[in-house]
Amino acid sequence: MVVRLRLSRLGCKNRPFFRVMAADSRSPRDGKHIEVLGYFNPLPGQDGGKRMGLKFDRIKYWLSVGAQASDPVQRLLFRSGLLPPPPMVAMGRKGGERDTRPVDPMTGRYVDAEKTPAISDNKPEEEDNAEDKSP
Repeated sequence: MVVRLRLSRLGCKNRPFFRVMAADSRSPRDGKHIEVLGYFNPLPGQDGGKRMGLKFDRIKYWLSVGAQASDPVQRLLFRSGLLPPPPMVAMGRKGGERDTRPVDPMTGRYVDAEKTPAISDNKPEEEDNAEDKSP
């Protein structure tokens, strides 16, 4: 039996609310589960933030005994600081080779390598300008 940590949808039409569940991989999305590990409300509240509550000790336990997190749960656990960022690779173009530049998982933008400021000496430029101005 493979245990997965995944989201179970609750709430009304157009008002989703999710529970983070430990469930057998063969059970349906909203079906039988082993344990409720938290909740996630994707709709912003009064303060504009998304609400999330997780039982960190139980999630750590399930991950330690070999449970696999689904992709959405993996992103939630990354945002809460429990897991390292999932590997993301951007597509260069459809059907083409993949772009191997690293992508920031929070923003989806490319991560630039450490940019070192170019050191330029003004002396050669001044010498060139001085040579051009002399007759």
